[in-house]
Amino acid sequence: MRSSNACAGSLTRCAEGAGRPSFLATYQQRSVELARLRRAAIEEARDQLGGSYTEVAKAFGLTKGRITQIRNSAPPAHRAFFGVGPLDVAVVGRRILEREDMVIAAEDDAVGAHLIAEAEQLAFTAERLVVDPREEWAPTHDAIVVCGPASAHIGNALMSEDPVLGMTIADGGRWYIVDKVTGERFASPMDDPEPRRADIAYLARHVRDGQVITHIAGVHALGSIGAAHYLTEHLAELYAEHDSESFSMAVTAEFDGLIPRSVDVLVPPRAWA
Repeated sequence: MRSSNACAGSLTRCAEGAGRPSFLATYQQRSVELARLRRAAIEEARDQLGGSYTEVAKAFGLTKGRITQIRNSAPPAHRAFFGVGPLDVAVVGRRILEREDMVIAAEDDAVGAHLIAEAEQLAFTAERLVVDPREEWAPTHDAIVVCGPASAHIGNALMSEDPVLGMTIADGGRWYIVDKVTGERFASPMDDPEPRRADIAYLARHVRDGQVITHIAGVHALGSIGAAHYLTEHLAELYAEHDSESFSMAVTAEFDGLIPRSVDVLVPPRAWA
């Protein structure tokens, strides 16, 4: 583990101290969304007009140079997978009895850094929050939450909304990802009699009125890294398939240290009715 420095610096802050985003940050993110919509409209028009940006320029009453400028400067359509922004990336802290501050696991630190980098690539104003496991906290705007149901209240609250997948603990304290429809259970290879450096993770997207929450929960903290990497590598196709839908899925990953060597789908994405 490493110290979270949860209340210092501009990137990470305590969730209990997090307020609403500033008006300026909100305005900037709406401007980015407008640019994204322009680019998406251009791409859609190009498909309808046979793949010609010259024809798109004529149809929009713009120069081809302006069309190129919009395409090159605006973020891609799949940015909307995470909502409009600003975006919080929330991980759960851990309390050490002999210390006043919280710490975060190295795995969660890696997940947070990976997701922040992806968010910034997509032109989000993004901050990492550290959630106190003793407190009840809920996102006030678009967010990515990295938290299992036993780690903090928010992890359990989000997962309880999922009609498709969940997590359960069995005799012996072993956790499973459970298909709520079929009853099938999936266990982490880290808990096998001969454990491997591999783990499984839950991944869900909650689309609400004016808010998108992406939820990642590894059976162990290592699994969240695999889910985060799968998400960023397949973001465009996930958005194309579920642009306005809530859904959940599960992945399995093999690791070298904290680096995913392979990440595969364990349970394919399923939309929530």
